[in-house]
Amino acid sequence: MFRILNDHYANNMLNANMNLQYADELPIPATRNSALELVKQHKEAYEWIQQAIELMKPDDVYICDGTEEEHNRVAGEMVARGDLIALNQDKVPNSFLARSDPKDVARVEKCTYICWPTQQEAGPTNNWVHPDEMMATLRKLYDGCMRGRTMYVVPYSMGPVGSHLARVGFEITDSPYVVYSMYIMTRIGLPVLNWMVEKQLHFIPGLHSVGAPRLDKSIPDSHWPCNDTKYIAHFPHLRTVASFGSGYGGNALLGKKCFALRIASSLAKAEGWLAEHMLILGITNPAGVKKYIAAAFPSQCGKTNLAMMLPTIPGWKVECVGDDIAWMHPGKDGRLYAINPENGFFGVATGTSFHSNPNAMNTINRNTLYTNVGLTDDGDVWWEGKTDVPPEHLVDWTGHDWTPASDTPAAHPNSRFAVATNQCPSLDPNWEDVEGVPISAILFGGRRPSTVPLVVQALDWAQGTFFGASVSSQTTAAAEGKVGQLRHDPFAMLPFCGYNMGQYFQHWLDVGNSAEDAHNLPRIFQVNWFRKDKNGRYMWPGYGENTRVLKWIFERSDEPLAPSPIAIASPIGFLPSEGAIDIEGLESEGVTPDTMKDLFALDIPGWLHDLDSCEEYFSQFGDDLPADMVHQVNGMRHRLHEFVSSPGEGR
Repeated sequence: MFRILNDHYANNMLNANMNLQYADELPIPATRNSALELVKQHKEAYEWIQQAIELMKPDDVYICDGTEEEHNRVAGEMVARGDLIALNQDKVPNSFLARSDPKDVARVEKCTYICWPTQQEAGPTNNWVHPDEMMATLRKLYDGCMRGRTMYVVPYSMGPVGSHLARVGFEITDSPYVVYSMYIMTRIGLPVLNWMVEKQLHFIPGLHSVGAPRLDKSIPDSHWPCNDTKYIAHFPHLRTVASFGSGYGGNALLGKKCFALRIASSLAKAEGWLAEHMLILGITNPAGVKKYIAAAFPSQCGKTNLAMMLPTIPGWKVECVGDDIAWMHPGKDGRLYAINPENGFFGVATGTSFHSNPNAMNTINRNTLYTNVGLTDDGDVWWEGKTDVPPEHLVDWTGHDWTPASDTPAAHPNSRFAVATNQCPSLDPNWEDVEGVPISAILFGGRRPSTVPLVVQALDWAQGTFFGASVSSQTTAAAEGKVGQLRHDPFAMLPFCGYNMGQYFQHWLDVGNSAEDAHNLPRIFQVNWFRKDKNGRYMWPGYGENTRVLKWIFERSDEPLAPSPIAIASPIGFLPSEGAIDIEGLESEGVTPDTMKDLFALDIPGWLHDLDSCEEYFSQFGDDLPADMVHQVNGMRHRLHEFVSSPGEGR
């Protein structure tokens, strides 16, 4: 069940002995009454907003109506203050550039907390603080934190408004950058309020502040206010989020990772569905048969590129449903149906080009909010990888002059674009279907220079769950820490799971076990676009050529979980038989039959090392680790040892 800030934890945070002095009228100008009157008709929301006003003490309060006029006005006000730079209308129409504080450029996992009443409920992979302690800390930080600023109230829906698969929330923020971004990334405003009032829907409350009150307005304001003290705190048992100090990305856009994954994953466990860090794409073969695939990769491992890919093999079509988050619910027919709860793309700019992702480039050529990219002399944007030849001069993401001879990058490695989903040229026509789209296959993958083959299919749902649980990948700039280190990232959910990860593994197993007919469940695969040869060169060209792998997955998704003319059994799962993956035309990319043998070579020592590493990683979950995960490790180890003694036909 949804809960809002109405128990002792919530009241403690917002002020236990609150005198609701605004019981009759919030301090909102009369011109804003259309949204206000709707809020007044939702008692829980109205009282919660009153409490937030009393605690945070803003100079003004604005309830967002989600109109285009409002969206443009917020942008215009930020440009006038210097918070945004308007880009060249001829180059990138109706688009803007923001530059963050250099100390506020990515997710802050070390400051992200999952505050269940007990540490076991949060699990060993999450930062845990007792709710009472965290609420006391936040209450002090929030007290007066919006003095001198406007409090924006953003009503929003994750998923199509009116869908039984969607959920609604409020974000209170003092950042107009967040308001502008939420307009892009979610469905906000009057349609959401009307739906909430009509159905008296419970909502996910989210408090956000940059933590920079303006006590002396004679001092110029920062163009990116933030605070060195940062907390992104989640209370899954209360279904609420509280963020302080950061204005960047998932730290501040509370509908994204905070709601759609950390809170939603705990909802999904309670209600029997899956909230996942996954793209969703539709793929259609030359005969017109269409299937949907979901895929989980850690950040900056190619989710957006795959979701928007242009196929390179004739007659095949790929269409995008979403590039980051999937909510999957069991349907009446036993299949899993997925929606993309977001309304926009919040993609990594660095490395995006017409070579890597032409559909993305054609999506972000207008109506886009860029953050921490370079600004060219003619008012366009640039980042490393956008073009082969960089501009001779630009202003970098920190606001300094930059040339190709500079020692620092023009764009931050985690630079971003925010753009509406409906601008994608390859958008799937069913992307907003209120019932979701049926999922035929689920992929797991990461950046693995060795061991993991180009593609392998799980023997069954349980092994597929192990594939997800054993995901590891080289780290990227999307998270804090040293880039390039290999770390475990189960289901690509390590930073995003809202409860004990061991129990999360069990929930996946339970979803499979509850299916009346296992044949209706999606087939599960592990993929690796990043395997390298002995010279450190990528063996597979990736990008649009990944369609060749999706074609095999498409064909296998209808076959029984057994060897077939296109699949052979191996100790690690089903592998494509020789020639099952079409490589015609790839000779110029260096892909030959010998390359394919190397891509599927069974690295016995590597796999045994991976299993040892998984076993060690799994041990931290203690009694919360499902016995099936231990069986999967032992079973694969046994099959690998058998293969060494009598290899047969496995590769």
